[in-house]
Amino acid sequence: MAFRMRPLGAAPWVVLSLLFAVHMPVAAKSRNSPAKAAAPQVAEDGLAETRLMEVYDLMAKGRSREALERAGHLVQEYPNFQLAQLVYGDLLAARIRPVNTLGDIPAAQAQASAGALIELRDESRKRVTAGRERPRAGMIPSQFLQISQKTRYAIAVDASRSRLYLFENRPTGLTLVADYYTSVGKAGVSKNFQGDQRTPLGVYYITSNLDPKSLKDFYGSGALPINYPNMLDAKRGKTGGGIWLHGTPSNQFSRPPLATDGCLVMANPDLRHLIKTVEVGSTPVVIAPQLQWVDARSTKQESQPFDDTLQAWAHAKMDGNLDRLMSFYATDFNAYGKTRDQWAGNLKTELTKVQGHTIELKDKSFLRWTDSAETMVVTFGEVVTGKRTGWTKRQYWNRQGGQWKIFFEGTI
Repeated sequence: MAFRMRPLGAAPWVVLSLLFAVHMPVAAKSRNSPAKAAAPQVAEDGLAETRLMEVYDLMAKGRSREALERAGHLVQEYPNFQLAQLVYGDLLAARIRPVNTLGDIPAAQAQASAGALIELRDESRKRVTAGRERPRAGMIPSQFLQISQKTRYAIAVDASRSRLYLFENRPTGLTLVADYYTSVGKAGVSKNFQGDQRTPLGVYYITSNLDPKSLKDFYGSGALPINYPNMLDAKRGKTGGGIWLHGTPSNQFSRPPLATDGCLVMANPDLRHLIKTVEVGSTPVVIAPQLQWVDARSTKQESQPFDDTLQAWAHAKMDGNLDRLMSFYATDFNAYGKTRDQWAGNLKTELTKVQGHTIELKDKSFLRWTDSAETMVVTFGEVVTGKRTGWTKRQYWNRQGGQWKIFFEGTI
């Protein structure tokens, strides 16, 4: 029996499928047609979501027979993909009766499964919206003000869309190469303390790559911890830790949008691709309540005033002027337990080593974070002339009274 569409006002799930009539790709790579049911399970990143969106597209076009066939193949190959199972069930039901909503099941069952249905509908909405409102080519998150060419990849998470965006740093600049559905904390975002079930917001870095063999099945294909709390978090008194990007248990393809204890959780095929791609220590991870996208060409001009300040800091160091150098450090500066006055002793020692030499700042990265204050997370190589190598430094600056001041400085 042909699939019977109700008027759009009475069929919200059809409205959702219409959103994807044009915007289909999930990652910036070509996808083959769905495999036949007898084929082995494919574990390519983003493929299952792309195929689900193809089912939605066929539904919107009234091609219910094809939609049912493809949905059947999808759930055979990804039997733990609960949202796909729900859509497949609706397509089967639609052969004998009208379907009014996503997960249109008998009232008694719907009442017993109300929470799960709400979560699956929310997941569907998040996936569809992310595809419908994809960033235009050449646009990047505003936090990526300047990224060193030595940083090969960068990650940005838009919590409002339950979406993780992966960028490759090419000679032409940052380029969006893939994006994935991700779950965040049960209580949302803006982590403040241990156990609040919130995902932190800010600029972070991947600190390690945990072997999945050392982890419970709960974490799926592995885990990439990040450096929460960072120095800004610590300055603000935030507590907790153990924030990871990790996978899902073997019996679950994905988790609801709000489902974790603070981590970012992805489908295992997506996480495996991320693990193979990113680099420990150098890959930044920006987590924002909502990403603001800007033209990549505008960031050089935007970063210039701060770059001038950083160069002025370097010149004060080359000149051996301790008082002038200290003027760049905030009164509440703290690094490894040392106050501003105590840090002055470290800087005095550095000045004696630098005296008469030029300092070159290489491979600079500026990551901007703006909430109630403006913060710049700065990474660079500091090389003194005549030396083959130098230190890789990371500084945290914030704007105080219209001037940039350093409140943390350390080496990597």
